[in-house]
Amino acid sequence: MNVAFFLTPKKQVVYAKLTSTIRQIFERMRYYNCMQIIILNNKGEYAGVISKDDLIAKITASPKLEFKDLNKVGIFDIVKHMINKPIGIDCEIEEVENSMKNKNFLPVVDDNNVFIGIVKKEDIINYKNSYIQYSY
Repeated sequence: MNVAFFLTPKKQVVYAKLTSTIRQIFERMRYYNCMQIIILNNKGEYAGVISKDDLIAKITASPKLEFKDLNKVGIFDIVKHMINKPIGIDCEIEEVENSMKNKNFLPVVDDNNVFIGIVKKEDIINYKNSYIQYSY
């Protein structure tokens, strides 16, 4: 089955720009109550993902960094660029299942490498469970 069947579109995904600051990312995480945010470059291409733990580690490793300065510090150097390598919209679920074992989602890009959404591990598991249940 094609990943497009399981796609959560970009408009339903929390993301931010690569030019964002630590404070902006924290605010988005708090507003949307999430632990990770997808990061896109200025062309809308998937650039990576950042987590609350990544932000806290950056702050902890920067003892001279004060709270009032979080709106001046960018996230470019702390984004995990290859933690969730994007997949193409034409991929089949069977091709990507193994790469989802330690991840909750995979980013999906179009033919121009522009981010279009995510495929959630939970959605695939739910589909497989319902398929097994109704195939008997």
